[in-house]
Amino acid sequence: MKAIIGGTGIDEDARFREGMKWVVNKYGQSMYAVIDDIVYLPRHMPGHSLPPHRINYRANVEALRELGVDAVISIYAVGSITRRMSPSRFGLVRDFIDFAFGRENTFFDGGEGAVQHTPFVQPFDRELKAAFAGTAVKAGYSLPMETIYVTTNGPRLETPAEIEAFRSMGADIVGMTLATEAELLREAGIRNAAVAYSINWAAGLDAEGISFLEDETVKRLSRTIIDLAVETLSGFSSLNFR
Repeated sequence: MKAIIGGTGIDEDARFREGMKWVVNKYGQSMYAVIDDIVYLPRHMPGHSLPPHRINYRANVEALRELGVDAVISIYAVGSITRRMSPSRFGLVRDFIDFAFGRENTFFDGGEGAVQHTPFVQPFDRELKAAFAGTAVKAGYSLPMETIYVTTNGPRLETPAEIEAFRSMGADIVGMTLATEAELLREAGIRNAAVAYSINWAAGLDAEGISFLEDETVKRLSRTIIDLAVETLSGFSSLNFR
């Protein structure tokens, strides 16, 4: 089974709101819907009721694992730090920097299971990324594939000094959820491709302060990305790449 995880903007789509059901596992509660054999999981819960630092990432990933999900396209709204991905564009994430703190971001915490140090030389699945890129290009989209995502804790937005520091570290986009989710998906053995779309310039880079894209633009972007993700996953067989 395949899955799409969505957050800001994405979770306004009907596929992330209708037919949702509660599930409970040893890490807590999650919600998801299954439509045509694809799982739709809203990371912030329907209605966007959970801020990034309060999301139960372990419960969400465990729910996918228990469903037998073997491939995920995770979608993130971000702020732009460089022009590699400017507002209203979307693309694939190559790597990330993790500045989140105080979160349960591992299944190997010295409790029930043995301690494990998970390698992250290749943070995201190459074949799944290539499949999404191929689907997007075929549909007429040009997308960056080398962006670096820096994860902050939230829920506050960043300061101009922080954004300047992140830029000097090589970050292109900033958000609050990717690193924690990617770490757990890797530990769970679930193949993952991260797609980001920019809805604003980060602090200090916009003459008006922080200007977000209009709702209709976000909806259009969200619909496009979800449709591309569905097409990609519908034709993606993990067994072909073993």
